[in-house]
Amino acid sequence: MNKTSCLGLAALLAATLLPAVAAAQEGTGAGKRPNFVLLLIDDAAYSDLGAYGGEARTPNIDRLAAQGAVFTQYHSSPLCSPSRAMLLTGVDNHRTGFATIPETLPVEQQGRPGYRMRFEPGVETVATRLKAAGYRSYMTGKWHLGHGPGELPDALGFDRSFVLDASGADNWEQKPYMPYYTSADWFEDGKPATLPKDFYSSEFLVDQMIRYLEKDRARREPFLAYIAFQAVHIPVQAPREFTANYDGVYDGGWGQMREARWRRAQERGLIPQGAPLAPVHEKLRSWESLDAEERALYARSMQVHAGMLEAMDHHIGRLVDYLKAQGQFENTVFLITSDNGPEPSNPVAQAGFRTWMSRNGYTHELGNLGEKGSMCFIGPEWANATASPGNLFKFHSSEGGMRVPLIAAGPGIAPGRRLVGTSFVTDVTPTIYDYAGIDRARWNGPVPMSGRSLKPALSGAVPRVYAADEPVGMEVGGNAALFKGDYKLTKISLPWGDAKWRLYNLATDPGEVQDLSEKEPERYRAMLADYAAYEQEAGVLRLPDDFNPHKQVKINAIKKQLHHYRFVLGGAAIVLASLLLMWLRRRILRAGA
Repeated sequence: MNKTSCLGLAALLAATLLPAVAAAQEGTGAGKRPNFVLLLIDDAAYSDLGAYGGEARTPNIDRLAAQGAVFTQYHSSPLCSPSRAMLLTGVDNHRTGFATIPETLPVEQQGRPGYRMRFEPGVETVATRLKAAGYRSYMTGKWHLGHGPGELPDALGFDRSFVLDASGADNWEQKPYMPYYTSADWFEDGKPATLPKDFYSSEFLVDQMIRYLEKDRARREPFLAYIAFQAVHIPVQAPREFTANYDGVYDGGWGQMREARWRRAQERGLIPQGAPLAPVHEKLRSWESLDAEERALYARSMQVHAGMLEAMDHHIGRLVDYLKAQGQFENTVFLITSDNGPEPSNPVAQAGFRTWMSRNGYTHELGNLGEKGSMCFIGPEWANATASPGNLFKFHSSEGGMRVPLIAAGPGIAPGRRLVGTSFVTDVTPTIYDYAGIDRARWNGPVPMSGRSLKPALSGAVPRVYAADEPVGMEVGGNAALFKGDYKLTKISLPWGDAKWRLYNLATDPGEVQDLSEKEPERYRAMLADYAAYEQEAGVLRLPDDFNPHKQVKINAIKKQLHHYRFVLGGAAIVLASLLLMWLRRRILRAGA
């Protein structure tokens, strides 16, 4: 080959390869692009983790918190699928296609834009966008953002994934946790998968993530590792050795723990000194009203809850150790949060649930509570207590349902910071883009993001990323909120609310005790107008004030069961009809004789 030909070939290769290399190295600048480890806890309350004053031993998470920043006014949505969709896209939940969760979706909203329970066209995940910038992406854990081909992580940017597509499942075995499901469907890279015999959710999810990272250890591209834990979703389950660490800790009951967490939140600077604690809701029982047997069972339930958090933290520590051994830890940004506030449900109290439990190998007994074959939950009273200093819990737009922990640590994040500015679940994805060095012009796809990068606050450049006069709305299943500076306008649905709008100053009243709607009528009306504008822009389909998401779950569960067992029920109906016809025929023959 002559010199001219060589030069021509070199030019052709350069023209072909340089754009791809530039895309892969986009935003590297003079430094090395960081890895990202995104750890999502399921149903963790604001004050559950040790760094936020909880009783559970979470030393690995606490060390990351000490090395980085703790957010004091970070808000997610009050339900899991909307939160997860916003977390992974930076887009408002109605625009993602997950305005609510399938389990609470009323028939009036089914199939409508924003309510299709799958990602809408043009909505891109953080994994898709990072891949275009030269990252590799992995996920293990709960997905709950679509079912089947084209709707699982393998089709949405993740190179490797091992996921549960349902709202939850057993932590010890591959089986469902509620009658809404007939099975626990896990998928690896989009194909049906089977869990190992020695499965425990937190351990397996970390093991699988390490396997993916280890297999690709020779690859030089930075990575996103997203682990969506089952802890501490129902069924609350943990190995006995972790649960045993909390013997006696919760024997004083939920009222005592709620006040203790409220005091610790003040001591740690998470809320202002003297911030009021909300009165206990009239529907919640007092600890003293329980008999000795009930107290023992509920105290043990909370022990399992703490044990499950500790077990999760223990396995997070193994991931941290792996990254340190591989020389990756110092160049990794960790983001740790929860999808919503604590779960208040008491499934065992629902009609027919104990029968379903017996058919599916579950018990609710003190002796093996939280272990294999056990159905454990903490119920509304403990849920309200774990959300302290907030009020109420998951499903609702109170602070107990929306204010959750967020910890950020890694390169470029100053240690020991308390970030008090209001922030949201939609801010996580743009923050990742900012740290990855992706050009801001490429942040938005066909569907624009709603969130902001938190990097300026994490670096100390600004105290908050949202201006005091900037409204941010959120709505899930009739529960709604509008944030503007330190103020929050909120409407809480049945059965724990009355669907009336109230106004609070979260800077002084994180427990939402003092309604300011009458004291500040101009602000109240202005924020109502802001919410109406958000509702229209986001495509919110308004629900009637008497909508009850808890009742809707029961209705949808019954419909699901009728669908699951339609052939059995149809066969039974045919048999009964045949028997009835035979009986009628005999009566007629006897009458004729």
